[in-house]
Amino acid sequence: MTDDAFNERLTRHLLAVQTPWGRWRQRVYIGWKRGSWKVVVAGSHTLKRVLDIVVSLVALIALSPVFLLLAILVKWDGGPVFFRQTRIGLHGREFRMLKYRSMVVDAEARLKELLSRNEKASGVTFKMKDDPRITRVGRFIRKTSLDELPQFLNVLRGEMSLVGPRPPVPREVALYTQADRRRFLVKPGITCLWQIGERNLGFWEIGDRNAIDFPEQVELDVRYIENRTFLGDLWILAKTVPAILFGKGA
Repeated sequence: MTDDAFNERLTRHLLAVQTPWGRWRQRVYIGWKRGSWKVVVAGSHTLKRVLDIVVSLVALIALSPVFLLLAILVKWDGGPVFFRQTRIGLHGREFRMLKYRSMVVDAEARLKELLSRNEKASGVTFKMKDDPRITRVGRFIRKTSLDELPQFLNVLRGEMSLVGPRPPVPREVALYTQADRRRFLVKPGITCLWQIGERNLGFWEIGDRNAIDFPEQVELDVRYIENRTFLGDLWILAKTVPAILFGKGA
């Protein structure tokens, strides 16, 4: 379209909206666009929630023998079976996230002694090779991500989603910048882009999540938030299993 043709159409539109009929048509059109957008967004949220509920229920039922076996192993290692930790979720709300206990009972108290040995350059998240707080069984269930299975209960309760940014602990959030808080625009998830090591938008890409430091985690979480789709969630879920089996875990 030439500039003259565009200017002519714009002039006709501006003249049309100055009439009562034109203003009414414009209001109807804008209302329809807003309404259709709200329907699309609401439908997408509903579809995601249905997926969360269905997959969580199926997983909890189908994997019940695994849940029982893990509970026995963790109990045999000494201490309670489950570890409940305060995490920060949607819009900065606190909730109690469930995991199979993979560390010694006083792990939280001993963390202060180990912060100086943090391998994460940003200092926001904590990572330490051969963490002395990890138990024998804990080392295996962390490597295979089996310690995360109880979080299907958090998903079922609506505190988490299957796919979304991993929920941080309050200690980490206290170090967040305003930009980092964009992660709270959606529900936290069990898995996400950096959990499967997808850094370069590769369709088949699975990488080492341990190589991704906090600033890049935020970048990948924001990329997910701004571009999330139902089919995209399905593909992240599909890549999570091979990421656990062939990628590098905790």
